[in-house]
Amino acid sequence: MAITLITGAIKSGKSEFAEKKSLVHKQLTYIALSQSLPDDKNWQKKIKIHKSRRPSSWETIENDDLLYIFKNVSGPLLIDSIGGFVVKNINVDDNQWKKNLLQLNRFLTEYKSDIIIVGEQVGWGLVSEYKIGNIFTERIGEVLRDITSISSDNWLTINGKAIKLDNIFCDI
Repeated sequence: MAITLITGAIKSGKSEFAEKKSLVHKQLTYIALSQSLPDDKNWQKKIKIHKSRRPSSWETIENDDLLYIFKNVSGPLLIDSIGGFVVKNINVDDNQWKKNLLQLNRFLTEYKSDIIIVGEQVGWGLVSEYKIGNIFTERIGEVLRDITSISSDNWLTINGKAIKLDNIFCDI
């Protein structure tokens, strides 16, 4: 079992890079971790682009409850993206958030097959003037840091390029 984490900003190429890295698996479950938002034309366009890149042999699950999904799948996974876990938990209090984060980490470390996770890099710019934006930024940072610590393969995508972080980092 190996965990690969691929992070980057919007339009950095992180999903496409994750999909390319996942092609080593003939059978794979693609977890589209979000709500479908059928009335959002831009979101639907983005979903269509993502779907067009996936091999027909991959199973797709569109669901925003990652903890439920882990209990009901097996085999290699591509999770796109872990920010959906944060959104699902955006309104829970800090104690419940910590419990859910610990449960996620347990599921990840105990899972019996490869997992490729796409994650959003945020917080490199201005601090949000909205409480919910700050909660998202803090929580996605926690999730990414936790996943990085258990991942054997960590990547950052920027402008359509990927940097293997494991080769150039030092632990803080």
